[in-house]
Amino acid sequence: MISDTTNSTVKNAITTTVLVAALGYFVDVYDLVLFLIIGVKSIKGIGFQENIIEDFQKLLDIQMIGMLLGGIFWGILGDKKGRLSVLFGSIIMYSLANIANGFVDVFQDKDQAFLAYGILRFIAGFGLAGELGAGITLVSEVMSKEKRGYGTMIVASVGVTGAIVAALVGKFMSWQTAYFIGGGLGLSLLLLRIGVFESGMFEKSKGENVRHGNFFDLFKNKNTAWKYLYCIVIGSPIWFVIGVLIGRAPEFAAEMGISGTAVLEREYSIMFCYTGLVFGDIASGALSQLLKSRKKAFYIFYTFCIIQILIYLNLHDVSATVYYIMITLLGFSVGFWAMFVTVASEQFGTNLRSTTATTVPNFVRGSLVPIAMLFDYLSSPQKYNSLTTAALIVTGLLFLISFVAIYRLPETFGKDLDYVE
Repeated sequence: MISDTTNSTVKNAITTTVLVAALGYFVDVYDLVLFLIIGVKSIKGIGFQENIIEDFQKLLDIQMIGMLLGGIFWGILGDKKGRLSVLFGSIIMYSLANIANGFVDVFQDKDQAFLAYGILRFIAGFGLAGELGAGITLVSEVMSKEKRGYGTMIVASVGVTGAIVAALVGKFMSWQTAYFIGGGLGLSLLLLRIGVFESGMFEKSKGENVRHGNFFDLFKNKNTAWKYLYCIVIGSPIWFVIGVLIGRAPEFAAEMGISGTAVLEREYSIMFCYTGLVFGDIASGALSQLLKSRKKAFYIFYTFCIIQILIYLNLHDVSATVYYIMITLLGFSVGFWAMFVTVASEQFGTNLRSTTATTVPNFVRGSLVPIAMLFDYLSSPQKYNSLTTAALIVTGLLFLISFVAIYRLPETFGKDLDYVE
């Protein structure tokens, strides 16, 4: 009877852990996508009417800097102080920043409002950087090695639906209300904190005579350094598709002569892309469990993604409906975000796992900057003067290095994670 009670308690704790990590990532993605949706509208709302795109890019860059720095900070903290401190600390930070963001229009001076907006975007980005890595690490360590892929699949699948909600909220509600909703959702997760327990692997590792959370230990030798770099590379196609092919969908549609004013609605492109991504995350996670291999699932999704990109870039003179169907399929094809973060978390020992799982996805997001710069250079009038040609070249380069990276990474399905570096 005692054994049954104990097993029931453990199962409930695991279920609650997965639930909190999933809902935390839901709010995380909500905020990330929300700014893409309402950024321009909110900048106009605080009084700016000229150079809107430039101002929006400044705020986006500030948020990205916050995420890159936050990824390192939260990753190290997760290995030094524990996964829970990061999970809830990051949620509190970006939730409060969101709520405060809804009040930036109270400043009478628009320059002061813009300064406050920038500071809050940095804080929000800093906070947003920690939740996913901590959540995936915690779920990976509390679940059995045979089933942890299902847990991380649930986290990502629930999480990316936050993008769909953000697109709808940003489209039909005021930008202030949209920020308040995001902050309120995040703070409400604190009510579930009492049901989540720290990872037993982490608690055990504290007794080991090793350094915890030293970022530079990832580069202590060639093998670990290359392995860390490969973890970043295998996720780069995801943000190329989301940030360039989907983020600039109206521009691609115009170049390909696709009819209908609906294609000019960037919100719908993002919403349909993430709808596909939800199902892709479920499919890739289930496939890796079925094949008992993360690498085989990557090969299949990489191949499918290349095919979808080629089709997408050759959609000349189709209807808006067909275009959105292809955007959904393209989103599905990059639905290996959960599997990618899971692989990163499984590559290193307990004393460096949070550092890896938290920094890698944020460096992948940051990789969009050089990828976009290369794309802009190739598509410029001085080079090929074509979005499609530039996209084809970047696709070829990215997937070439991604195939090499996943080939060189060790298989991690069913790997025992209870060890230290």
